[in-house]
Amino acid sequence: MVAEECPVALVYDGTTAAVLMATPADLTDLARGFSLTEGIIGDIGEIEELSVVPGPDGIELRLWLRPDAGRRLKERRRLLVGPTGCGLCGIDSLREAGRIVRPIEHPACLAPQQIGAAIAALTELQTLNHATHATHAAGFFQPGSRSMVVREDVGRHNALDKLAGALAVEGIAGCAGAIILTSRISVEMVQKAAAIGAGIVVGMSAPTALAIRTAEATGIAVVGIARGEAFEIFSHSERIYAHTPGRL
Repeated sequence: MVAEECPVALVYDGTTAAVLMATPADLTDLARGFSLTEGIIGDIGEIEELSVVPGPDGIELRLWLRPDAGRRLKERRRLLVGPTGCGLCGIDSLREAGRIVRPIEHPACLAPQQIGAAIAALTELQTLNHATHATHAAGFFQPGSRSMVVREDVGRHNALDKLAGALAVEGIAGCAGAIILTSRISVEMVQKAAAIGAGIVVGMSAPTALAIRTAEATGIAVVGIARGEAFEIFSHSERIYAHTPGRL
């Protein structure tokens, strides 16, 4: 098996705002999550209508927004056209590229054993990657929960946006747990995690320097190079504590 990818257009109120190369699965999650993490909407209730429209050249995700949200989108004047879910392609200002989302409120904390459990769970739940060896995954780990919300995509940004959309639909607050990534932790991944409200980001790869600075300013603990219970903490180390028996 090989992974599928196709052009996916985000169309708001009849105008295309972004074109991504994405895995054609969980696309309503992608539409909602992208809208949230890019600041187009404040909550999914601002989407009045959402439809998935396949075409000969790709797929359109058509969203109709409440008037206030539609006006905010027009004011931002963004046009994103990028390969494999590029997070910053086409952005219209350097200031916007370095945006700092509001600080995280009431973030969760994790023990090393919980980080190991989260990495193991995400690895096991990567159904598409097990079949194709070609996709990224983003998962949400909640201490004390026996389940993990996971989304996969050929693009790491898309996987995280799909996760954001799924969490919003299920009513799960980002501050209740940690985002677990198979990819490197770049600045736009930290920005999206902050928009979700997650206070911890764990990656199997390493973060970039700008991602660390952004995480420090936003109040996010960045844990990278995670291999089971072996990892490195790059920001807000106070969120990772010594394990107490029975707390997994």
